[in-house]
Amino acid sequence: MVDTSVVVDLVTGDPVFEPASTACLQAHLGDGLVISPVTFVELGPSFAGDDVAAEAFLRSSRIGTTESWSSADTLLAHRLWHRHQLRRRQSQIVKRPVADMLIPAFTERFQGIITRNAPDFRSILPTLPVIEP
Repeated sequence: MVDTSVVVDLVTGDPVFEPASTACLQAHLGDGLVISPVTFVELGPSFAGDDVAAEAFLRSSRIGTTESWSSADTLLAHRLWHRHQLRRRQSQIVKRPVADMLIPAFTERFQGIITRNAPDFRSILPTLPVIEP
């Protein structure tokens, strides 16, 4: 799985992060790269809402967009969101959008996630393998 942060590095050509993100993705091409449906939604502003342009960019970057959301993803996201809300009510953590639970729930069935937001993913789903560019 490729997280939104890494795709945005590529889209923007960020001089600080893009070289490492590109190198990391190239190193993992053989594993197969894919984004979650949530990441595709999060990329909307990077492409001015043009889904055709987003799909073309991702295809040229050899990042798949066709993985479907499963009922297992929904059940895990349900549990993660519940746990997050309990911890938040106990003032143990900061408020997060629900999307922050959906991406790790989707990612759990893959080999891990390539992200620059490793601490976030580790706090939400500690068993998820995280790769940092």
